[in-house]
Amino acid sequence: MKAKSIKGKSVEDIKVALEHIATDEFKPTLAVVFLSVQQDREAISRLLDEKDIQIFGATTAGEFIDGDIEEGSTVMLLFDLNPDYFKLEFIEVNPQTAFKDAKKLGVIGKKPFQNPAFIVATGGVFIDGDQIMEGIIQGFGEPLTPTNGELTIFGGMAGDDLIAEKPLVFTNEKCHDNALLAMIIDGDKIDVRGIATCGWNAIGTAKTVTKSEGNIVYTIDDKPALDMLMKYLGVEVEQEQNKGIVAFLNSWYYPLQLERDNGDTVIRATRFANSENRSLICTGSVPQGSKIKFAMPPDFDAIETVVSECASIKDDEEKQADALIMFSCVSRHLSFGASIKEEIDQVQNIWNAPMAGFFTYGEYGKSKIGDNEFHNNACCVVALREK
Repeated sequence: MKAKSIKGKSVEDIKVALEHIATDEFKPTLAVVFLSVQQDREAISRLLDEKDIQIFGATTAGEFIDGDIEEGSTVMLLFDLNPDYFKLEFIEVNPQTAFKDAKKLGVIGKKPFQNPAFIVATGGVFIDGDQIMEGIIQGFGEPLTPTNGELTIFGGMAGDDLIAEKPLVFTNEKCHDNALLAMIIDGDKIDVRGIATCGWNAIGTAKTVTKSEGNIVYTIDDKPALDMLMKYLGVEVEQEQNKGIVAFLNSWYYPLQLERDNGDTVIRATRFANSENRSLICTGSVPQGSKIKFAMPPDFDAIETVVSECASIKDDEEKQADALIMFSCVSRHLSFGASIKEEIDQVQNIWNAPMAGFFTYGEYGKSKIGDNEFHNNACCVVALREK
């Protein structure tokens, strides 16, 4: 499998880049496209359609490619890959039935390949990422893959330049905000491996979620969840000019750390606040009775943690990847600023392969203990290599 990366600030830039890389030895069949909502998505899709290139696409909260951090641009990984080795699926999702809708993908994913791997992207701002992950897993069912008994799922939530209104996922003929896009890969032909890692640190003692429903947290230790967050972290949500549900972008810096029964932890960003009932609306489920801690922005040791954990999935130092896809939470960019480039560069150097990625509103992938989870504030890297 051959892969090449391109970028551009306009449709013309992308057109020129496509012409520049086209050779008799490289004829792309698949494009992984990450672009800003400022870009002309329809024109770029038409351009790829004309060249018979299938599209796995998402809008972003910032893009990066081979170490370069972009804003308001298009980045693209192009694959010269046998079309028999992958299949794209696009499913519209109702936020109220996300589990049921995602379950359809799990069922579909069993059919084309004996050992499938899923790379996914979701749009919208109210979809519960936890329900997406659980739906795929349950839809796939038992047994899992014959090779290693594990189901491989990686991906990210689309962004919209922090507008928090209408992130999109798209393929050649379809585009929607509330949707699930999947690239299902034949794991017998393509090695797909990755990890989702964070490095965020929690503070204080564990607290109990005393009332929640899905991804809405009403009370923590029997006190309104929004008031608890404001008290312990010293953040403010403007209430006089905004009533009801309001965007709470400062929460990217101050997420909740949710403790799992297996001892693992995952981060939940509180993307919206309801100033009337004092609840927090997270990007993933927070079960009632869960133990949580508040989390603070990380120090630069978090980059070392991410790089180390990404290196741990490479079981052969001599083996390189054909391509890398990275889904990095926008909170990492907001917290680290220009230093996020160091994290991206070091991860790419582990594999020495073409890379494209974007800053997300949430991430899907295996944690360091091997469980498929929906994450926030994480870096999720996927390495692809033809066998």
